[in-house]
Amino acid sequence: MQRWRGLEDIPQDWGRSVVTIGSYDGVHRGHQLIIGRAVERARELGVPAVVVTFDPHPSEVVRPGSHPPLLAPHHRRAELMADLGVDAVLILPFTTEFSKLSPADFVAKVLVDRLHARVVVEGPNFRFGHKAAGDVAFLAEQGRTYDFEVEIIDLYVSGSAGGGQPFSSTLTRRLVAEGDVEGAREILGRPHRVEGVVVRGAQRGRELGFPTANVETLPHTAIPADGVYAGWLHVDGEAMPAAISVGTNPQFDAVERTVEAYAIDREGLDLYGLHVAVDFLAFVRGMSRFDSLEQLVEAIASDVKRSRELIEAYEA
Repeated sequence: MQRWRGLEDIPQDWGRSVVTIGSYDGVHRGHQLIIGRAVERARELGVPAVVVTFDPHPSEVVRPGSHPPLLAPHHRRAELMADLGVDAVLILPFTTEFSKLSPADFVAKVLVDRLHARVVVEGPNFRFGHKAAGDVAFLAEQGRTYDFEVEIIDLYVSGSAGGGQPFSSTLTRRLVAEGDVEGAREILGRPHRVEGVVVRGAQRGRELGFPTANVETLPHTAIPADGVYAGWLHVDGEAMPAAISVGTNPQFDAVERTVEAYAIDREGLDLYGLHVAVDFLAFVRGMSRFDSLEQLVEAIASDVKRSRELIEAYEA
């Protein structure tokens, strides 16, 4: 899959293509429907499928300080899009100048002049251009002018997660923030993931017999609510069952919020300095302070046992 940053990266001889545009944070099941349809149309027409997205998140430029927690960094989104069959991802640097581009100019400069859109596939609430003035009706009107088709895909409605609301990144972020990683998984179609480099912490887990990987997460990462979770620790392509702790470690009066993963039944791991990923499968319990270290160790052992059971049941 080709990855371009900025319009100037698009090959000069680029032909017609099927395009879809959006932040696509998380590449959740609603996004998968839209992107999947774009890929399907591209295959029918014998042209490439292109996803156009933005960096940084538009809200950070339009309303500085309002950057939402991210469900997936751009490299992860690109991996997920590649799995869906996307041929190219165009990341447009979202600057103040770019934010002032009118909807008509956006269509002309991006969709027509550079990507030569044959079909544009979007969700019903798609907005674009300065002050989000462009909508799907305007996009369809522009399509008639510039000879491209616009296809609108209704998003499926989620089941139990969020009380039957349509799939959305906003809903997913709320569920993650509440610690409802099962609900988030229902919308994403996979466990929520955080990534980062393993750094040295206080090493209390090692002293207690449960050494953890202390993950320094990427900026703006959507991190689940404080608590203990079952999931996986991904290292160099290997997924290791893990018990995961998120919080400030109240047992030791710590103040820094951390994400720590204990690889179940693995010994002697040296992960310092490695970029790893942590997948959150299920909530185990909230964060607690215990009366003694002995009680803490017993609780951790119980957490590991419960995490192992949840992971085995999911994989069965």
